[in-house]
Amino acid sequence: MPHTDTEALLVIDLQVDFCPGGSLAIQEGDAIVPLVNRLAATFEHVVLTQDWHPAHHISFASTHPGQVPYQTIQAPYGPQSLWPDHCQQHTPGAAFHPGLDIPHTELILRKGFRQNIDSYSAFLENDHTTPTGLAGYLRERGITRLYLVGLAYDFCVRFSALDGAALGFECIVLEDACRPVALPGTVDSTNQAFAEAGVRRASAVERLTSKAS
Repeated sequence: MPHTDTEALLVIDLQVDFCPGGSLAIQEGDAIVPLVNRLAATFEHVVLTQDWHPAHHISFASTHPGQVPYQTIQAPYGPQSLWPDHCQQHTPGAAFHPGLDIPHTELILRKGFRQNIDSYSAFLENDHTTPTGLAGYLRERGITRLYLVGLAYDFCVRFSALDGAALGFECIVLEDACRPVALPGTVDSTNQAFAEAGVRRASAVERLTSKAS
């Protein structure tokens, strides 16, 4: 049975470079694809986000001489983690995982396409000011509740859920349909941030089971 018309599934960055074999591979990142497909089939409204970086993007360690991936620099807008080159525009790594099968997706939102600012969140770039336009799109569609899945739990899913909640959407993260980068402390701090912001953590499998019964 489809969800109500005011709910949407937000699938975060399920792209080749974030899955095993990719340049910024997240352990078992591809393992969530079948679950995400099953879950998406129960939603009328589905939005996908796509990391879409230009060459020499500010988030690439290779852009900064002497820096290496997973270090942090001070960007004009604040701390910026550095990553291996990933999800570069028009490369195979930027494509969605080939197993992702959500033909009724209504919107593909590209983020991180500005050279000098990163964008973890689906709602705001990393200056926490510049909007992506997603909030306006959802409001015009009458969407009030968001279920979030995808990659990575402790970065782009995290910031999307926190920003969504701050913008007035009810945000629920389905943990078993996410995977984390899991840098030291990032999962614990994500869980704490969700608790403080009122972002609920739930199970995709349990939701599917309850809908089927």
